[in-house]
Amino acid sequence: MTLAEKTAEFEIAAEELLRADLYDMLGALLARPPTPELLAMVKGLSGDASSLGQGISAMARLASQLKPVAIEAEFNTLFIGLTRGELLPYASYYMTGFLHEKPLAVLRTEMARLQIERAPNVFEPEDNVASLCEMMAGLIRGRFGRIADLSTQRDFFSAHVAPWAGHFFSDLEAAKASVFFAPVGTIGKAFMEIEREAFRMGV
Repeated sequence: MTLAEKTAEFEIAAEELLRADLYDMLGALLARPPTPELLAMVKGLSGDASSLGQGISAMARLASQLKPVAIEAEFNTLFIGLTRGELLPYASYYMTGFLHEKPLAVLRTEMARLQIERAPNVFEPEDNVASLCEMMAGLIRGRFGRIADLSTQRDFFSAHVAPWAGHFFSDLEAAKASVFFAPVGTIGKAFMEIEREAFRMGV
């Protein structure tokens, strides 16, 4: 984290940082097979009686029960496969049925406007669910030059996340290969519903 990012976080309310943390966690879990460090963090989480909390508790329990190699194999089956994974976690696919379609082009235009650049070591299309979660976290934390106001966050969420991410997380929750990632789907689905309602109410 840069000095500018550390300074910015002093200006962000605690509940906003929690939102950013959850987006960052989902992004990290879905970008690549979870590292031992990420799994160690997940093991220490605890939830409550809500759908989101139950998903967090289940994910933490499975992180303790499953071997990292099994979780990596599950990730590969879900998202990579021999020719393709069980799921295609891209906005273009969910919104049009095809990859590299208009939703990706629209996202790239918005990224340029918001001064969001794709990391040089990332080769996935930018409309990947992991990248979009990272972008939402970055808008909240001010990683792209300034902390985005709620209007900017809402517009980005409504255009690029809300139309499809809930469906993706439902599919992840129910996927044949999902074990560790089933509660990740539960968490994502519940969080998308919370975000949608909060933005609708202007919170």
